[in-house]
Amino acid sequence: MPTLLAELAQLVSGELHGDGTTIIHGLATLDVAQLGEITLVDHADRANALEQSPATAAIVPRDFPPTTKPTIAVDDVHAAFAQVVSHFRPPRKSTRCGISRAAWISPTARLAGDVQIHPGATIGDDVVIGSGTVIHAGARVMAGCVIGKDTILFPNVVLYEDTQVGDRVILHAGAVLGAYGFGYREVDGQHKLAAQLGYVVIENDVEIGACATVDRGTYGPTIIGEGTKIDNLVQIAHNCRLGKHNLICGQVGIAGSTTTGDRVVMAGQVGVRDHVHIGEGAVLCSKAGVPNSVPAGEVMLGQPATPLRRQKLQMAAIAKLPELRREFRQLQQQLAKLQEQLPSTTNDQHGEQAA
Repeated sequence: MPTLLAELAQLVSGELHGDGTTIIHGLATLDVAQLGEITLVDHADRANALEQSPATAAIVPRDFPPTTKPTIAVDDVHAAFAQVVSHFRPPRKSTRCGISRAAWISPTARLAGDVQIHPGATIGDDVVIGSGTVIHAGARVMAGCVIGKDTILFPNVVLYEDTQVGDRVILHAGAVLGAYGFGYREVDGQHKLAAQLGYVVIENDVEIGACATVDRGTYGPTIIGEGTKIDNLVQIAHNCRLGKHNLICGQVGIAGSTTTGDRVVMAGQVGVRDHVHIGEGAVLCSKAGVPNSVPAGEVMLGQPATPLRRQKLQMAAIAKLPELRREFRQLQQQLAKLQEQLPSTTNDQHGEQAA
């Protein structure tokens, strides 16, 4: 859909710099943009990269330095670029399906009037589903679950019994909430499954990624706090209680009975042991292994995780080990030479004294 640059500037309410009759055929990010495409640059330090790019034009911040390429200056680069993406690739409109005859719904389930249930979904006994909620194909909602308003369960999501999901929650494909916790007692030399009598509570505005899992509590709830965002392939164990607005990145594993404050960030592949508390606003850097509780606002790095500054000093020291090893060998060699010379020097002195 070829579009004049001036039309795109009008679309995003931006300030046009350059030839408005420039024709734009598509869009791409800066590292792959080609001739005829518009890109985005969100910081002035990438001005040289823009100059070297074959991209025809760019959306930039209002304080962006002058460039030879036509630009559209805006207050929010990413919001404006998203509008341009929607212009060239309009989002697909989903048609309302209502409640499919190919879905299985228990006669004791209570569904609001405008719920959508796609083919192949299964809704168990005594389930309650709020208005505007969409259950996609293959999702299974087991007995006693409660789902709020305007929530989306994508294909093959599974909610075990008595799971509670709030309003405006997004559960991506393959997410499993309420599976048994990994807890066992040893009885007569065998591992016997511990009590699995709890449930899961997902508060409002939470998003949980594809194939992520949240295990039920042993006796009470595992809780995911309001506004928390959980990436794909995350494991949250039984009895955990996460605060509000946490960010949990891909492949994080949180062991049982761990708690977090509000606005905690866990980067990719972080591992947290059981029965610890991560304080409000703490940041756990990528691959951090957390063996102990973390104070509020602390930034942790490494295995085992320590405060960022200490870990950086340790890493710098480790980087110097090869050089220190070479110097140590040189000192050993010099010492050996001195020791070889020492007996002859001593003998010479004794001879002089005898004379």
